Amino acid sequence: MNLNEIPSTARLPTKYGEFNIRVFHEKETGLDHVALYIGDMSGPDPVLMRVHSECLTGDAFGSLRCDCGPQLDAALQAISKRGWGVLLYLRQEGRGIGLHSKIQAYHLQDQGADTLDANLMLGLPGDARNYQMASIMLKALEIESVSILSNNPDKVQQLKKYGINVAKRVPLVVGIANENREYLQTKVDRMGHEIEFGDV
Repeated sequence: MNLNEIPSTARLPTKYGEFNIRVFHEKETGLDHVALYIGDMSGPDPVLMRVHSECLTGDAFGSLRCDCGPQLDAALQAISKRGWGVLLYLRQEGRGIGLHSKIQAYHLQDQGADTLDANLMLGLPGDARNYQMASIMLKALEIESVSILSNNPDKVQQLKKYGINVAKRVPLVVGIANENREYLQTKVDRMGHEIEFGDV
Protein backbone atom coordinates (compact mmCIF):
# COMPACT_ATOMS: atom_id res chain seq x y z
CA MET A 1 0.00 0.00 0.00
CA ASN A 2 1.46 3.38 -0.98
CA LEU A 3 0.85 6.61 0.92
CA ASN A 4 -1.91 7.76 -1.43
CA GLU A 5 -3.89 4.60 -0.65
CA ILE A 6 -3.92 5.09 3.13
CA PRO A 7 -7.34 6.50 4.16
CA SER A 8 -7.40 9.65 6.27
CA THR A 9 -9.88 7.95 8.61
CA ALA A 10 -9.17 6.48 12.03
CA ARG A 11 -10.61 5.62 15.44
CA LEU A 12 -10.53 8.50 17.94
CA PRO A 13 -11.20 7.73 21.61
CA THR A 14 -12.22 10.93 23.43
CA LYS A 15 -13.46 11.95 26.87
CA TYR A 16 -16.96 11.97 25.30
CA GLY A 17 -16.70 8.43 23.92
CA GLU A 18 -15.17 6.70 20.93
CA PHE A 19 -15.60 8.54 17.63
CA ASN A 20 -14.31 8.00 14.12
CA ILE A 21 -12.33 10.87 12.64
CA ARG A 22 -12.14 11.63 8.93
CA VAL A 23 -10.17 14.47 7.36
CA PHE A 24 -11.32 16.32 4.25
CA HIS A 25 -8.73 18.37 2.38
CA GLU A 26 -9.99 21.50 0.62
CA LYS A 27 -7.71 22.13 -2.35
CA GLU A 28 -8.87 25.71 -2.94
CA THR A 29 -7.79 26.88 0.53
CA GLY A 30 -5.27 24.22 1.51
CA LEU A 31 -7.21 23.67 4.74
CA ASP A 32 -8.08 20.35 6.34
CA HIS A 33 -11.59 20.01 7.79
CA VAL A 34 -12.67 17.23 10.14
CA ALA A 35 -15.72 15.02 10.64
CA LEU A 36 -16.11 13.26 13.99
CA TYR A 37 -18.85 10.66 13.85
CA ILE A 38 -20.41 7.74 15.69
CA GLY A 39 -22.65 4.99 14.37
CA ASP A 40 -24.53 4.36 11.14
CA MET A 41 -25.08 7.50 9.07
CA SER A 42 -27.82 6.03 6.89
CA GLY A 43 -30.78 6.75 9.14
CA PRO A 44 -33.72 6.18 9.02
CA ASP A 45 -34.06 9.14 11.37
CA PRO A 46 -32.27 12.43 10.65
CA VAL A 47 -28.64 12.31 11.78
CA LEU A 48 -27.85 14.53 14.77
CA MET A 49 -25.28 16.98 13.43
CA ARG A 50 -23.28 20.03 14.48
CA VAL A 51 -21.38 22.25 12.04
CA HIS A 52 -18.77 23.92 14.24
CA SER A 53 -16.52 26.67 12.92
CA GLU A 54 -13.01 26.70 14.34
CA CYS A 55 -12.49 28.96 17.36
CA LEU A 56 -8.97 28.64 18.76
CA THR A 57 -9.62 31.01 21.65
CA GLY A 58 -12.84 29.31 22.74
CA ASP A 59 -12.22 25.68 21.76
CA ALA A 60 -8.60 25.38 22.95
CA PHE A 61 -8.07 28.20 25.46
CA GLY A 62 -11.48 28.29 27.13
CA SER A 63 -12.18 31.95 26.31
CA LEU A 64 -15.32 33.39 27.91
CA ARG A 65 -15.70 36.01 25.17
CA CYS A 66 -17.83 33.53 23.19
CA ASP A 67 -19.86 30.35 23.67
CA CYS A 68 -17.88 28.27 21.15
CA GLY A 69 -16.02 25.98 23.54
CA PRO A 70 -19.14 25.02 25.52
CA GLN A 71 -21.07 24.49 22.27
CA LEU A 72 -18.36 22.13 21.01
CA ASP A 73 -18.40 20.18 24.29
CA ALA A 74 -22.21 20.03 24.43
CA ALA A 75 -22.51 18.88 20.82
CA LEU A 76 -20.01 16.03 21.25
CA GLN A 77 -21.73 15.00 24.47
CA ALA A 78 -25.15 15.00 22.77
CA ILE A 79 -23.90 12.95 19.81
CA SER A 80 -22.16 10.46 22.10
CA LYS A 81 -25.22 10.12 24.33
CA ARG A 82 -27.46 9.46 21.33
CA GLY A 83 -25.02 6.88 20.00
CA TRP A 84 -24.90 8.14 16.42
CA GLY A 85 -24.29 11.49 14.80
CA VAL A 86 -21.60 13.72 13.36
CA LEU A 87 -19.71 16.90 14.17
CA LEU A 88 -18.17 18.79 11.25
CA TYR A 89 -15.26 20.98 12.35
CA LEU A 90 -14.69 23.65 9.70
CA ARG A 91 -11.50 25.69 9.60
CA GLN A 92 -13.10 29.13 9.35
CA GLU A 93 -11.81 30.99 12.38
CA GLY A 94 -13.49 34.19 13.51
CA ARG A 95 -16.64 33.76 11.42
CA GLY A 96 -14.38 33.25 8.44
CA ILE A 97 -12.09 36.29 8.82
CA GLY A 98 -9.08 34.43 10.28
CA LEU A 99 -7.33 34.54 13.64
CA HIS A 100 -5.32 37.74 13.06
CA SER A 101 -8.37 39.77 12.06
CA LYS A 102 -10.40 38.19 14.84
CA ILE A 103 -7.96 39.45 17.47
CA GLN A 104 -7.98 42.89 15.82
CA ALA A 105 -11.76 42.79 16.12
CA TYR A 106 -11.40 41.84 19.80
CA HIS A 107 -9.29 44.98 20.27
CA LEU A 108 -12.04 47.11 18.74
CA GLN A 109 -14.58 45.39 20.96
CA ASP A 110 -12.45 46.31 23.96
CA GLN A 111 -12.84 49.93 22.82
CA GLY A 112 -16.66 49.59 22.79
CA ALA A 113 -17.63 48.21 19.36
CA ASP A 114 -19.99 45.26 19.23
CA THR A 115 -18.91 42.06 17.48
CA LEU A 116 -20.61 42.90 14.19
CA ASP A 117 -19.41 46.51 13.98
CA ALA A 118 -15.85 45.48 14.86
CA ASN A 119 -15.69 43.31 11.73
CA LEU A 120 -17.23 46.04 9.60
CA MET A 121 -14.76 48.62 10.95
CA LEU A 122 -11.96 46.36 9.67
CA GLY A 123 -13.56 46.37 6.22
CA LEU A 124 -14.62 42.74 6.63
CA PRO A 125 -18.00 40.99 6.44
CA GLY A 126 -19.97 40.56 9.63
CA ASP A 127 -20.00 36.83 8.89
CA ALA A 128 -17.81 35.43 6.08
CA ARG A 129 -18.48 31.76 6.75
CA ASN A 130 -19.46 29.44 3.93
CA TYR A 131 -21.02 26.02 4.38
CA GLN A 132 -20.42 24.48 0.98
CA MET A 133 -17.63 22.34 2.41
CA ALA A 134 -20.04 21.05 5.05
CA SER A 135 -22.40 19.87 2.32
CA ILE A 136 -19.53 18.12 0.52
CA MET A 137 -18.54 16.34 3.74
CA LEU A 138 -22.10 15.26 4.52
CA LYS A 139 -22.58 13.86 1.03
CA ALA A 140 -19.28 11.97 1.27
CA LEU A 141 -20.50 10.44 4.53
CA GLU A 142 -23.77 9.53 2.74
CA ILE A 143 -25.83 11.59 5.16
CA GLU A 144 -29.09 12.60 3.55
CA SER A 145 -31.07 14.20 6.38
CA VAL A 146 -29.93 15.99 9.54
CA SER A 147 -31.14 17.48 12.79
CA ILE A 148 -28.75 20.38 13.28
CA LEU A 149 -27.52 21.56 16.68
CA SER A 150 -27.50 25.34 16.16
CA ASN A 151 -29.01 28.66 17.22
CA ASN A 152 -28.38 30.17 13.79
CA PRO A 153 -31.25 29.99 11.25
CA ASP A 154 -28.94 31.36 8.51
CA LYS A 155 -26.75 28.28 8.84
CA VAL A 156 -29.83 26.16 8.19
CA GLN A 157 -30.70 28.16 5.08
CA GLN A 158 -27.15 27.91 3.71
CA LEU A 159 -27.09 24.15 4.15
CA LYS A 160 -30.45 23.84 2.42
CA LYS A 161 -29.09 25.98 -0.43
CA TYR A 162 -26.33 23.42 -0.90
CA GLY A 163 -28.80 20.55 -1.06
CA ILE A 164 -28.82 19.28 2.53
CA ASN A 165 -32.17 18.19 3.95
CA VAL A 166 -32.34 19.88 7.35
CA ALA A 167 -35.27 18.17 9.03
CA LYS A 168 -34.97 20.03 12.32
CA ARG A 169 -32.96 22.71 14.12
CA VAL A 170 -32.14 21.80 17.73
CA PRO A 171 -31.19 24.78 19.97
CA LEU A 172 -27.74 24.64 21.59
CA VAL A 173 -27.83 27.27 24.33
CA VAL A 174 -24.82 26.77 26.62
CA GLY A 175 -21.86 28.73 27.93
CA ILE A 176 -23.60 32.03 28.69
CA ALA A 177 -21.48 34.16 31.02
CA ASN A 178 -21.22 37.80 32.03
CA GLU A 179 -18.21 38.14 29.72
CA ASN A 180 -20.13 37.08 26.57
CA ARG A 181 -23.70 38.20 27.22
CA GLU A 182 -23.37 41.32 25.03
CA TYR A 183 -21.73 39.24 22.29
CA LEU A 184 -24.66 36.82 22.35
CA GLN A 185 -27.21 39.64 22.51
CA THR A 186 -25.68 41.10 19.34
CA LYS A 187 -26.12 37.71 17.67
CA VAL A 188 -29.79 37.83 18.60
CA ASP A 189 -30.48 41.49 17.81
CA ARG A 190 -28.41 41.95 14.66
CA MET A 191 -27.69 38.50 13.23
CA GLY A 192 -30.97 36.67 13.73
CA HIS A 193 -29.78 33.99 16.14
CA GLU A 194 -32.41 32.43 18.37
CA ILE A 195 -31.16 32.26 21.96
CA GLU A 196 -33.42 32.05 24.99
CA PHE A 197 -31.27 33.37 27.82
CA GLY A 198 -33.84 32.24 30.38
CA ASP A 199 -33.13 28.61 29.47
CA VAL A 200 -29.67 28.75 31.01
